[in-house]
Amino acid sequence: MPPPFKLRPYQQEAVDATLRHFRKTDQSAVIVLPTGAGKSLVIAELARLARRKILVLTHVKELVEQNHAKYQSYGLTASVFSAGLKRKENQHQVTFASVQSVSANLDWFRDEYSLLIIDECHRVSGDENSQYQRIIELLRQQNDSLKVLGLTATPYRLAMGWIYRYHYRGFVRGSDDEQEKPFVHCIYELPLSYMINRGYLTKPELVDAAVAQYDFSALPRNQFGEYTEKDVNQLLSKHPRVTRAIIEQVVELAVERKAVMIFAATVDHAKEITGYLPEHHTALITGATDQNERDLLIQRFKQRELRYLVNVSVLTTGFDAPHVDFIAILRPTQSVSLYQQIVGRGLRLDEGKQDCLVIDYAGNNVNLHHPEVGEKKPNPDSEPVQVFCPVCGFANIFWGTTDDEGQVVEHYGRRCQGILELAVGNELTERDGRPEQCDYRFRFKECPHCNAENDIAARMCHQCNKAIIDPDDQLRDALKLKDAMVIRCAGLTVGANGRKLKVTYHSEDGEELNETFDFSKPAQRHVFNRLFGRRFANSQTPQEFGRVEEVLEVQALLSAPDFVIARKQKHYWQVQERIFDYQGSYRKAHET
Repeated sequence: MPPPFKLRPYQQEAVDATLRHFRKTDQSAVIVLPTGAGKSLVIAELARLARRKILVLTHVKELVEQNHAKYQSYGLTASVFSAGLKRKENQHQVTFASVQSVSANLDWFRDEYSLLIIDECHRVSGDENSQYQRIIELLRQQNDSLKVLGLTATPYRLAMGWIYRYHYRGFVRGSDDEQEKPFVHCIYELPLSYMINRGYLTKPELVDAAVAQYDFSALPRNQFGEYTEKDVNQLLSKHPRVTRAIIEQVVELAVERKAVMIFAATVDHAKEITGYLPEHHTALITGATDQNERDLLIQRFKQRELRYLVNVSVLTTGFDAPHVDFIAILRPTQSVSLYQQIVGRGLRLDEGKQDCLVIDYAGNNVNLHHPEVGEKKPNPDSEPVQVFCPVCGFANIFWGTTDDEGQVVEHYGRRCQGILELAVGNELTERDGRPEQCDYRFRFKECPHCNAENDIAARMCHQCNKAIIDPDDQLRDALKLKDAMVIRCAGLTVGANGRKLKVTYHSEDGEELNETFDFSKPAQRHVFNRLFGRRFANSQTPQEFGRVEEVLEVQALLSAPDFVIARKQKHYWQVQERIFDYQGSYRKAHET
């Protein structure tokens, strides 16, 4: 039976990418499509093509209902398993379910499923005891070839960054080699700008607030990087005039708009906001709102009986009101995912709708089209910089700093994020069934046993699997010794005496330590190149120095260690350890 809908070209591409991927491997995969791109149609088409049992999971009843409706429109019958929809069925080939209901009834799902589809899959964590992971584990017990596909508009999580490791365009997400991701591959991605430029979504009109904004920057954050409700309420209670001024501006701007969604920080905040809005044109929805009342208020809003919809963390997904053309953000968030979901509520197309006004009154500073995700910004002066790998040539994007001419002065990347390709056929190479990442490290910790380069946070060597001494332990032990000297290295200088190169390490307090490398001896030349040539110019252009004169010509580009440890000999200090790329509890030079 032919499908009732003609898929848009990108939707068909996403379906094709899924089929290609799972014909080659059982490894989990993610499809990234912006809010409003029609993920439910992609799900429906994949379910239609399936020949064995499929389970489609999501976290809210509205999305269960929406995904089921699209599949039903094909003239096909599916089961629905959702307490919120008062249905508990799983007898058909395809079942659309809420994760909460399945997790509470695992015994119902001991059949063999070939495919698990997870909508809004950025909600999947790496916690093996989470609802999603328990379901995945159960289904894998019945079928060790289970295929897991996630769909999302926002493929990242707070404290984790990207939710997958390998991107189909040939790069790796994240620099922490040890961190497990919920998904292995991103197999298809469509940027928001593509959807907007081709008229599939409404253009967001991002405007700076012309009134006072909230300043949440001084508030402490919890382990997830967010602010506590108590702290936010205390701050907001001190600035009632700010809230009133913001809402007065919202009402003024809403005269030219059809529908306004306001995202509040807390329940108390939402109630305050609602008090400043016209009573008969406003609805307030929180997590405590009765379900029947909530459904009624949403229906009235969609029917345009209400103009203002104030909510607290409940209408970010699974809610569609295409006529919304004004988003007011009055809540802080460190979650790029949540921010994009909020803005996405106003980007669906509607007759006569030209754009969607978006005003962020909370100073979240999220770039909607190119969000900063993954590694935290090392300092306020950092910006994204392009750094080419000297081995494979991949153009990495890392945090870094530039000079007045835009040249990279310093960057904070650890490992090249490129994926290696075979010379023939342009196919990705694989190791243990996964794409092989370029092994070049811009910053590294050397294994004392085999000299292999490891991530600077590694505890065990990836090559010989032996323990790597923790730099903090090295420093702590050295500081206990009476015949040891530890300096915080603020820089180094070099000088020459014939074929001998003298390196002087300078501490921030004026102390100095010296060591000499005899370039006439291959072993000492090799040690110098391993220490300094490999890290030349922040490891961007590693050098193999053969003569002392070559080093003197470019000494300004030699990277200094963060700490130097020496032991007292009879009449001099002998350098024992140089700690580069230090990340630990001790203060480095130039830090306050």
